[in-house]
Amino acid sequence: MDPPDAYSPPRMEPVPAQELHPFLRQLREEHVSFMAELTAFEEAVLAVRKTGYTRDADARLRHFFHFFDQEFIPHSRREEAALFPLLHERMIADGEHGRAAEPATAIDVMEDEHAKAMQLAAVTLNFLGLAFRLPDEKSGMIVVDAALEQSKNLIELLRLHIFREDNVVFSIARRLISPAEFDAMQARTAVAGKSN
Repeated sequence: MDPPDAYSPPRMEPVPAQELHPFLRQLREEHVSFMAELTAFEEAVLAVRKTGYTRDADARLRHFFHFFDQEFIPHSRREEAALFPLLHERMIADGEHGRAAEPATAIDVMEDEHAKAMQLAAVTLNFLGLAFRLPDEKSGMIVVDAALEQSKNLIELLRLHIFREDNVVFSIARRLISPAEFDAMQARTAVAGKSN
């Protein structure tokens, strides 16, 4: 008995983008640029593995971490502040949670993945920064290899995370949250964005 494929969860009911509230549609559209950046990042990681650490690879890796800091982290914070609290509450009320003493929902998984992604990005960036400061070249290459392995983990985590949000979480949100509540989330997010 094999566990289900992560990309084919048993109760997946994806909703076409045009049927999503504009608030959810915007979050999903941001995922498109994230996926493009992840692909470019993966190509840079593979290039380093194949041809070594070059200036071009360094620039591409730095670009990804800048994008991650400027786009992914604020996106995650918007989800955690605007969407996740109400959706978590509604999932518990609807019985979509674990049976532990403290009921866990898909939102707990999403928030945990946000935190793990930030940790992996920080570890990778720190490894890359350390690698070229080590006096021993062999040690530096071992640290680069560790950074590339963490990069691979980050790419896999983010791809699966985005898949889960787009195909599972947003579908559940559409079912459990009213259009008026999404309108309020959108308005609060717009106000918070103007004050930043």
